[in-house]
Amino acid sequence: MEKLLRELQHADVLRQTRRHFLQSAGFGLGTLGLGSLLGSCGPSAAGDAAGAGDPLASAGIPQFAPKAKRVIYIHMAGAPSQLELFDYKPELEKYHGKDCPAEFLEGKKFAFIQGVPKMLGPQGKFARYGQSGAWLSDYLPHLQTVADEITFLKAMHTDQFNHAPAQLLLHTGSARLGRPSLGAWAVYGLGSENRNLPGFIVLASGGRQPDAGKSVYGAGFLPSVYQGVQCRTGGDPVLYVTDPKGMNRNIRKQTIEAINEINRQTYEEVRDPEILTRISQYEMAFRMQMSVPEVMDVSKEPQFILDMYGVKPGEGSFGMNCLLARKLVENDVRFVQLFDWGWDGHGTNATDNVEGGLRSKCEISDRPIAALIKDLKMRGLLEETLVVFGAEFGRTPMQENRNGVVMPYMGRDHHLEAYTMWMAGGGVKQGHSHGETDELGYYGVKDRVHVHDLQATILHLMGFDHEKFTYPFQGRNFRLTDTEGKVVKQVIA
Repeated sequence: MEKLLRELQHADVLRQTRRHFLQSAGFGLGTLGLGSLLGSCGPSAAGDAAGAGDPLASAGIPQFAPKAKRVIYIHMAGAPSQLELFDYKPELEKYHGKDCPAEFLEGKKFAFIQGVPKMLGPQGKFARYGQSGAWLSDYLPHLQTVADEITFLKAMHTDQFNHAPAQLLLHTGSARLGRPSLGAWAVYGLGSENRNLPGFIVLASGGRQPDAGKSVYGAGFLPSVYQGVQCRTGGDPVLYVTDPKGMNRNIRKQTIEAINEINRQTYEEVRDPEILTRISQYEMAFRMQMSVPEVMDVSKEPQFILDMYGVKPGEGSFGMNCLLARKLVENDVRFVQLFDWGWDGHGTNATDNVEGGLRSKCEISDRPIAALIKDLKMRGLLEETLVVFGAEFGRTPMQENRNGVVMPYMGRDHHLEAYTMWMAGGGVKQGHSHGETDELGYYGVKDRVHVHDLQATILHLMGFDHEKFTYPFQGRNFRLTDTEGKVVKQVIA
């Protein structure tokens, strides 16, 4: 009760602030101008709180028939080397240990490389797999078995060579903070098909968050109801989802009803759309008490499924997150984001390199990623679920040096000119490779794809024209792809 009184007092103080006073006062034409400014942070709310409904349930419909109803986006934070995994360059082997060509260095900026580095040949052994003949290395023995489900984008490029801004650009369309993430846009546009679960769920592994932090799955200037909800694989899936000691479910329900009644009354007075978000989130949190623990429980999964992903109940891991991603989309969660940290490969130590370090990370991730694709297909979910794999940028074809000193292990610097991402399911072609890099893997020479092009293509697969899918903020319409981007129609089935 004391907490409710404090919230009521806080709400009363807010109503007395200068902003809220001016918003509610009426002083002729000046008020009309002020009202437009105060409303510039988002669309105005219409109707009363009771009639506004659940924002996730009342989102707009696609602009055209979507091929992908759900997305599982797998981001390897740090950026694995495409030259060890996907982009086979036999010519690079011939240049191994030789000085880097001058044209690769003139006028270029790198995160760490200085002076003239040596070229570094591929460390993996490549071969063709599947009927499509996709090139894959021995780092990925399990992905080799699903090569014919995948579309590879071999000439990706970006504008940023540092982790945090590159991650922001890839996930929000801008290298600066403040923009909504791809998952938030997806849920804003399509809403949620399950009222008992968030429309956008995030699962992280590797021991750390991405370098750009939670902004890569934030809502930016969209209502906060659209931001990603991070779930854990150990303990409570969501913090505080369990009732505190001494509080049963009926008491919590009554508490939430009382809080939301205060929120509804406040909304009637100030018409702040964020209050509707707050109401929706309280109600969602109550429903999640039952739904989230059930969905996150893998103990009832058949043993062969657990073996396929290489996981055990109760153990948090990247593999467990892949299995949970399948369970979440199976329960109609719109967008599932997987982040796995630890994919840098500078060559500074025994784990941060493209030899044993990268191979070890692949040993952890390769099996469950292949299992996810097989599992989705087996359940008839792959056709309408888009799986995206990639990172914020690629790695250089030369070995990293710093201040002219070669790293103690085989390593590559950050590279924005060319790297590989891939997609599967959700309306993309099967067994297809799009784009090419030069013989040393430095530049994209055919069918280059910018990160904004990738974003435009994902939105298209979800039923949206990226140029018309906008949100009004501070006087203009914003979109995920800003003022750029084109749909890569060649990869769409």
